[in-house]
Amino acid sequence: MTRPPVRTAPAGAVYFSLLGPLTARLDGHELPLGPRKQRLVLATLLSRPNTPVPVEVLTDAVWPDDPPRTARKNLQVYVSAARTLLGPAGHEGRDRVVHGCGGYLLRIAEGELDTLRFGSLARAGRAAAGRGDLAGAARLLREALDLWEGPPLNDLRDSAGVAEEAGRLEARCLTVYEDWAETEIELGRPAVAVDGLRDLVERHPLRERLRAAWMNSLHQSGRQAEALAVYDDYRQLMARELGLEPSPAMAALYRSMLGRGREARRPAPARVAVSPAAPPSCTAAFTGRPGELRELLEVLGCGEERVVVVSGPAGAGKSALALRAAHLLADRFPDGRVRVRMRREDGTARSRAEILAELGRLCGVAGNAASPGNAASPEGGAGGDRAATAALADAWQVWQAGHRALVVLDDVPDEASVRGLLSRSGKCSVLITARGQLAGLAPVHRIALPALADGEALELLGKLIGAGRLRADPGAALRIVRACGGLPLAVEVSGMRLAVLRHLPLAEYADRLDDPSAALDELVAGDVSVRHRIASGWQDLADGDRWVLGRLAGLDEGGGFTLDRAAEALGCGERAAIRAVESLIDAGAVTSPAGEVTAHAALYEVPRLLGLYAHEREGV
Repeated sequence: MTRPPVRTAPAGAVYFSLLGPLTARLDGHELPLGPRKQRLVLATLLSRPNTPVPVEVLTDAVWPDDPPRTARKNLQVYVSAARTLLGPAGHEGRDRVVHGCGGYLLRIAEGELDTLRFGSLARAGRAAAGRGDLAGAARLLREALDLWEGPPLNDLRDSAGVAEEAGRLEARCLTVYEDWAETEIELGRPAVAVDGLRDLVERHPLRERLRAAWMNSLHQSGRQAEALAVYDDYRQLMARELGLEPSPAMAALYRSMLGRGREARRPAPARVAVSPAAPPSCTAAFTGRPGELRELLEVLGCGEERVVVVSGPAGAGKSALALRAAHLLADRFPDGRVRVRMRREDGTARSRAEILAELGRLCGVAGNAASPGNAASPEGGAGGDRAATAALADAWQVWQAGHRALVVLDDVPDEASVRGLLSRSGKCSVLITARGQLAGLAPVHRIALPALADGEALELLGKLIGAGRLRADPGAALRIVRACGGLPLAVEVSGMRLAVLRHLPLAEYADRLDDPSAALDELVAGDVSVRHRIASGWQDLADGDRWVLGRLAGLDEGGGFTLDRAAEALGCGERAAIRAVESLIDAGAVTSPAGEVTAHAALYEVPRLLGLYAHEREGV
């Protein structure tokens, strides 16, 4: 925020800024934007670039209380002024502002709007961090932050609608600042972030990640007393304002700083023998997910949170992430780490008795009754099975109460299948992976896995086909990972297939994946089939959800679909559409924005390959 902003608009094009006061510049000269209501309309359109903005949203932004009867006509005048300001038709001669679907859509390129440029740089920086290029990540994130000139749209925040959009933009800027500061700290350059973090913490005193970064930057700059004071101030503020304590992760950071200050005087702790519970293996091909992995390690490593749910569609890499975290957390769980698959090979759910029996074998747990299914059970038959299962469940609870272990319950089908397995006391932690959100479980810490970023997906592909082949045609490689929808399983299958078909040009394979009718047929390598995995997820859906998904698949070809479009496709009203879409979000079949946004303003997406499968099923 201290450097001059970077302007990237081509000569003769208007460059708009939202990350500060609303401005428009042409060849370095600021343009007049007209009266306040006209600027409110322009700001609302620019805050949702290349996305339809309903007329009602524009009306609320300009006249929040009592719109006049001429509101629609006045909006047409303001939009016409925006067209004039934007200049001639854009790419391929298309109009810059178009009306349709009950709203207006403003077409604008990355080089013409600071928020689009900001997002592109932030994504590139995070991808660089995922590749381990911390210096490159810091540079890209800093370049993004150089576009941030102050509170977004600070001259128009008296409009509630614009203020909501401005708050969303500021939250994005703060997140990128936190990413940049943490990267600089990891590079060993904490001093460059100290002053900026202090200023932001003063403006956002309850934002914990900012405060944690400030603590770390002070501590690593040799200012331990100041770092500890930052925590004490935060603890008092939380108690005074919210009646709460700092989070377990924040408290763990504080304790670790106290410990670092007297490490030289403390004897090394004695090693604790690891129990027979078998530690899970760790996939060598694990790639990306740096933020999610860091969050898992922080949450499980601090010893306070006992249950974490990692959710995402079939093939999203949930198991790989869980196993990687379990591998890295070995020292935190001296009594071992154990992984149990909750489904059979055909995707059907295993019984509770099977799961408990496997846990018993792995951890040396024995119940006081015969094993489930044993004909010699004292009570015999089904009653004996129930008694044996209950005995194993009790024994499992006793074992957890006396041990500190990490239990990975992999590919959980529903809440009911895990409720009896979670520890009621003691220091065991449970890491759950599931396709759906498992909303009925509480209290738990939740991590939802999005699609891989382009950089992460390319890194995974390069590990399988070789960096040289990737560099030979980077454009085709990018088309391949995007046709895979950033789904790790699909990218991995593509890499395995191309590693065998060494003669096949990447561009030709990309063409095959771009064809909707052929993509799933191409995503097969030996006995590994993306269609088979997606079919398993499809079977998890209720009949009504499958029908809805079939109707919604394909709506997001332009980058997502709105609630209005969903209601139109489903032939239902607003409330029914909300329930239908949110049911699919809960099941992991539809993705929604990570930040808070109203249901009408949100853009929802069906993952590409799941959408293709839904189309197949719809045609059966």
